Amino acid sequence: MKNEVAILQQEAIALLKELIATPSSSREEDQSAGVISRYLAQKDIATSRVKNNVFVLNKYFDPAKKTILLNSHHDTVRPNTAYTLNPYSPNEKDGKLYGLGSNDAGGALVSLIAAFLYFYYEEGLPYNIALATTAEEEISGADGIEYALTYLPAIDSAIVGEPTKMEMAIAERGLLVLDCLAKGKTSHAARNEGDNAIYKAMKDISWFNTYQFPKISDLLGPVSMNVTVIESANKTHNITPAECKFVVDVRVNELYDFEEVLGIIRANVACELNPRSNRIRSTIISTDHPLVKAGMSIGKKYFGSPTTSDKALMPFPALKIGPGDSARSHMADEYIFTDEIRDGINDYIALLKKLFT
Repeated sequence: MKNEVAILQQEAIALLKELIATPSSSREEDQSAGVISRYLAQKDIATSRVKNNVFVLNKYFDPAKKTILLNSHHDTVRPNTAYTLNPYSPNEKDGKLYGLGSNDAGGALVSLIAAFLYFYYEEGLPYNIALATTAEEEISGADGIEYALTYLPAIDSAIVGEPTKMEMAIAERGLLVLDCLAKGKTSHAARNEGDNAIYKAMKDISWFNTYQFPKISDLLGPVSMNVTVIESANKTHNITPAECKFVVDVRVNELYDFEEVLGIIRANVACELNPRSNRIRSTIISTDHPLVKAGMSIGKKYFGSPTTSDKALMPFPALKIGPGDSARSHMADEYIFTDEIRDGINDYIALLKKLFT
């Protein structure tokens, strides 16, 4: 078994290097999906592909059993301008593997693939295992995990691979983006006869800045609201604007649903509100869930994650855990330690073994 795991670790790092060398920005993951499909095909494992999502079931899949999903994404953000290294050149140095997507979430992706392969041929497992490598996570796109789930068998629970230092993220904040419009009345600035929309917006912005939601989560802290964009269509200095637009980024803890948060906001501001989406909701998996208990039994701690992932789009309990560090995600000269990948594979296998006993 040690040799088998060592080979899987070696192959996982080689696969990640190939994925780094394959540009795969969100909605442009065709080639990286092909890399994953070819790798599994070389092991005589038939895959299914829908759009840029690749998935496969364990060899002895039994519809009578519960199914656990192993999921991570192979899309990346676009490289930022601060890169000093070629983002598409896998460069291994001093125990670090550099390259776009190495940390978010390539390390978790290849580690989950390795863990899936470890159990693929095993008969008599108490659970089925489905592996889904999916697209469009970085933009929460409709053709990613949500689309793939319509082609997968019923899923009972999931492990979502994201960089968490291999600790268990049992809760995630939800994301609610609000487009706000303050309306006034235009006039000549010298006459003071109008109704300045910027001033009206400022009153609402002040409320967003100071209001504190009363329910504070032990895992995720308070609901936070930040105004991130403001603009007026008026470009003339001597005319008061009739409209002022601004955007609010709201991070919601697991103690509120979006409807309750929106109700409180609407009762306190005068501007028009238009939520962009209600899909990225806060989530939590119970500490009594078998996945979490299995993780705790092998020494894993749990926490609440301030970042979102495809976990938010899953209508079943999901545990977010993976090698790498979220603080490195989207940074210039992104990297992951190769030992983090090796340890991640070991830990995923240990977690699943504990779940299966």
